[in-house]
Amino acid sequence: MNWYLQSNETTDVAKSTRIRLARNIHGFRFNLKKKEEIEAMENKIKEGLYTIGYGLQFLRLKDMDDITKMSLVEKNLISPDFALNKNETGSILINDEENICIMIGGEDHIELQVFSCGLDLENTLNLAIEIDQKIEETLGYAVSKKYGYLTACPNNVGTALRASVMVHLPALSKTQNTNKILEAINSFGINIRGVYGENTKSTGDMYQISNQQTLGVTEKEIIQNLNVIVDKIIKQERQARKILAKDDISLEDLVYRSFGILSNCKKISSKEARDLLSNIKLGTDLGILKELTDLKVQKLYLYTKPANLQKFLGEQYEAMERDIKRAEVVKQILNE
Repeated sequence: MNWYLQSNETTDVAKSTRIRLARNIHGFRFNLKKKEEIEAMENKIKEGLYTIGYGLQFLRLKDMDDITKMSLVEKNLISPDFALNKNETGSILINDEENICIMIGGEDHIELQVFSCGLDLENTLNLAIEIDQKIEETLGYAVSKKYGYLTACPNNVGTALRASVMVHLPALSKTQNTNKILEAINSFGINIRGVYGENTKSTGDMYQISNQQTLGVTEKEIIQNLNVIVDKIIKQERQARKILAKDDISLEDLVYRSFGILSNCKKISSKEARDLLSNIKLGTDLGILKELTDLKVQKLYLYTKPANLQKFLGEQYEAMERDIKRAEVVKQILNE
């Protein structure tokens, strides 16, 4: 089962972990513009990375339809900017489990990404480093003895590591403590972003928590710092849930009203579904809503998103028709 459908003891708050390492191939200019240069770099990476294993498949963005590209964005496997701006030149290497996705030809030559469910920074980093070392041995990276790994954006120089954890904070939101918590952690050199990364907004009480600093620190220090911060956020969210649970009737009413709308509606938008799912996940995690399993909640999150809804049904629909089909898919998942 793919990582985005799994759950463990931390997924009540920390939904998933991502490790991203930005790398550039020695001997190629940064920010390549000419088609022939991009193809030469791409071919070298493609040929080299096929030898490292992990069941990676090479796919070009220009060979994908728009729905397929957006389905990858919705799973957080590629960034919206990469899908939109690298449509003709970008490519990816991805395995069947989709816990490894390497973006090629984006801001940097290689953006190695490894994913896992829940809060699992150490293990995810270890796998990323294992893959990264094999790539470096095969291709060779642009590295400075003084600064570390060289990147197109100076903000990533050094380790070029961006570690992030997706967190669900409905109780902090309902107790009006979200801004206070997020402002506090921002002072510790931590970024707070929306679901799809930089310049995106939070939806359904979901936030990405990631490191800012990449230079002058080790990968281990970055992970340790982020672990401490996310652990505190988890504790704060769980404490806020205890406070909410004291008013049993009001919380149960909110959860079951959300469940009632989602399970009985004839049409529903993606945004409304996300907002309702935030309450439904909260109710399921607290044991209030016993009609759902973690797996069904994860499926609802995935297959109510526009592109993955259409991939699930194998058809393309206009916005209004998608809202109708979304309601049908919800009922199908609930009745599995």
